[in-house]
Amino acid sequence: MIETIRRANAAQACMTLFAGQPMDWATRRHCGRLAAQSMMRMGRNAKLLNACRAKTVRGVLSYLKRNKFADLVELMDATGLERIAPAMARPGDIIALPSQPGDGFGCSLTVALSDGRVLAANELTGCFETVMPVAFVAAWRV
Repeated sequence: MIETIRRANAAQACMTLFAGQPMDWATRRHCGRLAAQSMMRMGRNAKLLNACRAKTVRGVLSYLKRNKFADLVELMDATGLERIAPAMARPGDIIALPSQPGDGFGCSLTVALSDGRVLAANELTGCFETVMPVAFVAAWRV
């Protein structure tokens, strides 16, 4: 029961900070920071995600390349979180959704909410919104 409440609180904190807000590389409000926020709220180390201080897409891609990560999936695997099936995700877990082919990231990181919904950056509106994903890349237990 306590674990459920802690997860709900972590997911709600992410909603409070990101939902309805525009995605903005200059203020570092992007999917990596969203995932880091969930990890920190759940008491996990988000050092690899927070180490990137880049304020542009190019800077983030450079960070991935410098640290020898092919994409965000490899970066998330390096955090030490357990990989799970996306259907097993509970609130606060991180789910990677497909991104635009050739964007260099390989996926977009989201935070699981409840009932199969996730908090994600919507490329069409440019804001963080609650969405119901239909395709997945990977997921990690936080």
